[in-house]
Amino acid sequence: MMGLTARLQQATYCNPINIDYGYCPIPNFTEWGKHRATADPVIVMYKGDYYLFSTNQWGYWWSNDMLKWNFVSRSFLKPYHKVYDDLCAPSVWVQGDTMLVFGSTYSTNFPIWMSTDPKANQWKEAVDSFDIGGWDPAHFVDDDGKLYMYNGSSNRFPLYGVELNRKTFQPYGTRKELLLLDDKRYGWQRFGEYLDNTFLDPFIEGAWMTKHNGKYYLQYGAPATEFSGYADGVAVSNSPLGPFVHQSMPMSYKPGGFARGAGHGATFKDKWSQYWHVSTMVISVKNSFERRIGIWPAGFDKDDVMYTNTAFGDYPHYLPGAGASASSSSMHETFTGWMLLNYNKPVTVSSTLGGYLPNNAVDENIKTYWSAKTGDKGEWIQTDLGDISTVKAVQINYADQDAAFMGKKTDICHQYKLYYSADGKQWKVLADKSNNKEDIPHEYVELPKEVRARYIKLENIHMPTGKFAISGLRVFGKGDGEKPEAVKQFIVLRTESDKRSAWIKWEPVENAYAYNIYTGVAPDKMYNCIMVHNANDYFFKGMDKEKKYYFTIEAINENGVSQRIKTIEAE
Repeated sequence: MMGLTARLQQATYCNPINIDYGYCPIPNFTEWGKHRATADPVIVMYKGDYYLFSTNQWGYWWSNDMLKWNFVSRSFLKPYHKVYDDLCAPSVWVQGDTMLVFGSTYSTNFPIWMSTDPKANQWKEAVDSFDIGGWDPAHFVDDDGKLYMYNGSSNRFPLYGVELNRKTFQPYGTRKELLLLDDKRYGWQRFGEYLDNTFLDPFIEGAWMTKHNGKYYLQYGAPATEFSGYADGVAVSNSPLGPFVHQSMPMSYKPGGFARGAGHGATFKDKWSQYWHVSTMVISVKNSFERRIGIWPAGFDKDDVMYTNTAFGDYPHYLPGAGASASSSSMHETFTGWMLLNYNKPVTVSSTLGGYLPNNAVDENIKTYWSAKTGDKGEWIQTDLGDISTVKAVQINYADQDAAFMGKKTDICHQYKLYYSADGKQWKVLADKSNNKEDIPHEYVELPKEVRARYIKLENIHMPTGKFAISGLRVFGKGDGEKPEAVKQFIVLRTESDKRSAWIKWEPVENAYAYNIYTGVAPDKMYNCIMVHNANDYFFKGMDKEKKYYFTIEAINENGVSQRIKTIEAE
């Protein structure tokens, strides 16, 4: 571990991960503007490296540290493979010394690809046409060498599973129905941004299998990819083909914060056998399928309950092997403790396009953004931290305003200069990427040495396309003031008419800008976290109606986090 730590120049990362997301490939999905999009990620380890595949990127990425991702261009279609998508919601698995890849299709003319050197883009067909197909597939090799496939994406039909011949990939028998949603019991599975379930039944999709301590953990995405509550649930069995029993709460859940959603993903181990979870994050502004990718620490507790730690899930976190891997709780903890310094603080800009207002860049909502009138060199945005603070990192989230591209571009780049100042008059360079040649839509700059500053200024040098537009100019570090006091008068009103729902209220803390609400079905298993900004109540509709729930809360400001209050019960 120390060898990697010493080798890393940068020890942290920040969600959404900073990769060269392709632009939407489907013309009728761009009527509200061309935009970047991918989703449904899978990460597997192969020969000591991490490989990341996701929907319709005309290739894949590899990394040796989960920070620097190297793109490999490749189409997984041939002319006679008449499939709508190049590689949608792919299944990726390692079988012996071989990596295999299969994309979503219900037709029978899509291949299973194989490689023993994916870094060099060396592939051949293991099967020219996988006969039974499968949408949102996932393949799993058990300890005994048996191969299984899981698939399904529907608001009517279940997830399916079947054993395959590991040499011919032909199924043994027919698919078995494994799992359906039960939104009448599990509130988080209800369809809708506010779980109101008034339009459609919820979707179950995105299967993934993990085996731990002899048990099988079938993960699935629900209720729909365009909502903040998009999550990965998990059901557990003693057999790879069930029967499966739902865990009450999702194992991957992020309905609050800057970038929301943590559904349809995959769980994998790093080089130190620590679990991580990669999944889809939601934007859904220019199209319902405008999405990004996030990575979070994950694991199993002493009772084999599966969880993902998304608390402060879009703040800086330590990379594998580069930071703390344990805490006083059972959860795998990688949060740096660096706080957001400029939430809703004053902003000045070079120009503004229409209603894309400056404060949108600091409102902690990836769905909103500021846009300059042009994409020209010299456009700028400046954020005031309010007081001189210790700055450790900056994240620059570019937005797509008047983008002209479609598909994957491998020859584009962002170029910028980042400055800091104590008084807004004398400026020093914080980072200079004026000669950068990489596409960095969610740029994250961890400073080699912290600085003291009140003002941060971002100056555009070059945009790959469109206007200079920012959905989040986010400054991280520590303020010099006091941490917030603990929350008082925390109340959870769980309704008798619908025990899936509760109204959570608390007395506002004067110097807090946000709160983390933690909840779960046991006092030591409050694994789900909801970050709420600039409010002192929250309507929570995600409970299992048959379970007692436990809650606690902490207040957040630029200087740190308050003590959590004593856990309360909600029957």
